[in-house]
Amino acid sequence: MSAASTLTRNEHTPENSVVTTERFSQGFSSFQEWMDAIELNKEKFQMHYDEWTHNPEDINVLKAYVESHGIKALCIGEDWCPDVWRGLPVMARISELTGMEVRLFIRDDNSDIMDEFLKDGEFESIPVVVLYDRDHNYLGHWIERADQANAEMQPLLSMLHGKERGSDEWQEARNNYLNKTVELAQGWRDAQLSELNAILDEVL
Repeated sequence: MSAASTLTRNEHTPENSVVTTERFSQGFSSFQEWMDAIELNKEKFQMHYDEWTHNPEDINVLKAYVESHGIKALCIGEDWCPDVWRGLPVMARISELTGMEVRLFIRDDNSDIMDEFLKDGEFESIPVVVLYDRDHNYLGHWIERADQANAEMQPLLSMLHGKERGSDEWQEARNNYLNKTVELAQGWRDAQLSELNAILDEVL
């Protein structure tokens, strides 16, 4: 699973990470706090929050981990990013459904945190979801989107090929592309939860 971290747990111990328990506590603690802080695409965040119908079995698995290991999560995002429109509301709903503490951070205001979780050690891909236990031990992290989304997104990208970025033709194609991703979003949101559980299954 490509979403799982390739870093060792020791690289993200409290002694080495900027994400101390104090820093973790400074993130937004609810979806409403996030919505109050952002400026763009509030309707898209709200749509993905409202429309996700979670898989009860996967929620129960994660809830059991929360109860037994005190699992908590840090999520990094920005309001302009379609992957964040989908992924961050899932984390907010997970928090409400399982009791898991989730803290939400704006990427560009927290570049030092982002630097610890670069995709392939290079790219500031978002969202990032970082999992910790109750003692703030790093367990793993998930980046950008589920494998299912990566696979199903590739054919859609052909809509944009050969069109000049920023042109009316490109904008129309991009709108059609985004509409198609909305049609597929339920499966992608479900896969996100499944992949988070898979990370926890592996380490716990």
